[in-house]
Amino acid sequence: MTELPDTAASNWTGASAILFDLDGVLTPTAVVHERAWQELFDGFLRSVPGAAGYRESDYFEHIDGKPRFDGVRDFLASRNIALPEGPLHDDPTNDTVHGLGNRKNKVFNDIVAAGGVTPYEGSVRFIEAARTRGLKLAVVSSSRNAPAVLKAAGLSGWFPVVVDGVVAVAEGLAGKPSPATYEYAARLLGLPSEECAVVEDAVSGVQAGSAGNFHSVIGVDRGAGRQTLLDAGATLVVTDLAELL
Repeated sequence: MTELPDTAASNWTGASAILFDLDGVLTPTAVVHERAWQELFDGFLRSVPGAAGYRESDYFEHIDGKPRFDGVRDFLASRNIALPEGPLHDDPTNDTVHGLGNRKNKVFNDIVAAGGVTPYEGSVRFIEAARTRGLKLAVVSSSRNAPAVLKAAGLSGWFPVVVDGVVAVAEGLAGKPSPATYEYAARLLGLPSEECAVVEDAVSGVQAGSAGNFHSVIGVDRGAGRQTLLDAGATLVVTDLAELL
């Protein structure tokens, strides 16, 4: 990763593109994901005798930023619970890895449909500034719902490239913390990784950016913790992208 002076402006000055995570960076849907995961595991764990209940910290420790089914696997492993994988499109009522993941997806989509999505104002300002400077933009999200969330937030028109969970599976790309999805987005933009800045709020996403040869990795602290994101490899951590303007 390019070494830069520790100033807000330097962490994207000189970049040719910005690669954004979605949930928690552009939209507050990370909060919706947290709620959906909690509803999922609160219900599931009631049927598991002796299992420790779901805690807020579980989201950041085992789930945040990962592909959905990896989040299910890692959370279950934290409770020493083994379930069959089940088919990829398993019924959401089934207690399998894929069944639980699909159940969580249904809860998430129900919440979004009921309440809509409002993007972070500071993130919209930053996107507009980046476009004004001629930078290319892409979204790189582990979520399979990224296009729907972008549309609901009115942001679809800003991003000609969206690499989401569906694209990752189709292209055989490893999920975060691997840098593969970010590297793929850079290729789709026609740029080398070192000309692309990564913007992430999740530890696994920051690790993904840090593992690749990117211009910089800007962490957005929406709850993971400033020092935690720095330790994961962030070049700089802000609480809102407007701080970079």
